[in-house]
Amino acid sequence: MFTDTHCHLNRLDLTKYDGQLSGAIDAMKAANVTRAMAIMCDFAEYDDIAHIVSTHSDEVLELGMSVGIHPCEDITVLQSATTERLIQTADAEHVWAIGETGLDYYWSTENKKEQQASLARHIYASQQLKKPLVVHMRDAKKDTLDILKAEGAEHGIIHCFTEDWETAKRALDLGFYISFSGIVSFKSAQMIQDAARKMPKDRILIETDSPYLAPVPKRGKPNEPAYVPYVARYLAQMYECDSEEVGALTAKNFENLLAQYC
Repeated sequence: MFTDTHCHLNRLDLTKYDGQLSGAIDAMKAANVTRAMAIMCDFAEYDDIAHIVSTHSDEVLELGMSVGIHPCEDITVLQSATTERLIQTADAEHVWAIGETGLDYYWSTENKKEQQASLARHIYASQQLKKPLVVHMRDAKKDTLDILKAEGAEHGIIHCFTEDWETAKRALDLGFYISFSGIVSFKSAQMIQDAARKMPKDRILIETDSPYLAPVPKRGKPNEPAYVPYVARYLAQMYECDSEEVGALTAKNFENLLAQYC
């Protein structure tokens, strides 16, 4: 029922599972997580993630992956993401999306131009393949949204949303979905919660961004996809419904996103 639209399955802390990814996969199934998208941040990760997806997908859990370069990678890695290479790598059926791409001026400001150029190339690949774009946006909302608009991007996800309603509205107007992570459950996240309250229900997604940003009541612990129902539970309290309803809604929204240009 629950869909984790953004997790890093190759980076999970597997200590409590004796180092075995199968333990985390079993925990996902036990938590009724039936679909998840494993996110790639560097071409060096592709083989490992593709192996995870092919090995652990079954009739209970559907796994797919993205192909892209994270904006915090160094300049050489950013430049390696040519449109041609992205298209070639992401053309496979098990690749559901292009990204994680975007802009991050919090961790890196000296390579703004390279980040912006990389984002544009990811947009072109997304448009060519008709696959959604996964966008990272931190301390760079104006530039990110300006580039998305200028390049005609209209099919994708603003992942791990941490901005205000006006920013969400601009992204929605472009055609994007908004994905909420465990951050929405933090007491300090009132701005994000306000945006979540105002969201059209057919454009909401949920994610863990695991192994990072575990939701309440797991905050401070290594995150994992089995915790995505906690994000749904928090939103359900906000919307005065049950978490299963949010799970079904956001799962359907993700399905609609993937099918948008099929």
